[in-house]
Amino acid sequence: MTTIELTPGTWTLDQAHTEVGFSVRHAGISKVRGQFTEADATLVVGDTLGTSSVEATVKTASFDSNNNDRDAHVKGPDFFNVEQFPNMTFTATEVRGAPENFSLSGDLTIKETTRPVTFDVEFGGVAVDPFGATRAGFSASAQISRKEFGITWNAALEAGGVLVGDKVTITVDSAFVLPAS
Repeated sequence: MTTIELTPGTWTLDQAHTEVGFSVRHAGISKVRGQFTEADATLVVGDTLGTSSVEATVKTASFDSNNNDRDAHVKGPDFFNVEQFPNMTFTATEVRGAPENFSLSGDLTIKETTRPVTFDVEFGGVAVDPFGATRAGFSASAQISRKEFGITWNAALEAGGVLVGDKVTITVDSAFVLPAS
């Protein structure tokens, strides 16, 4: 079994040092990027990668693409319908690979639709900050089909194609803190 450099135990997400981002093709020629500004996660570190797990929740109403009109549309019934579906969740089902670069597979739920997703993860390391907190950093990315999650709204373009691409790239740069004993 592969060993990891993290102290076994339950680590909590440091929201102030975490970003859950996305990008999606717009009008077939550019990408729109943004983030979700509210997330929570728990990382349970076992003695090996295979005995470790993560559970995360993202507040859909925290969607921010730096454009108020687009944000209101995406939060509405055509996309996330944040009033009815306030959370997206991810629950890990398998962790495999080397400690520095590994795959994190799990169940992603958006609008009550659950699909398997695998994130490619880079372990950034562990550090003790000036205040004595032990922190661990990770960067992760995955690509999903928004249509597979029931997010199908689109508009045809005059020159052909559609306004919003199907493939969405999810990126997560996260910091977790090991609570003091």
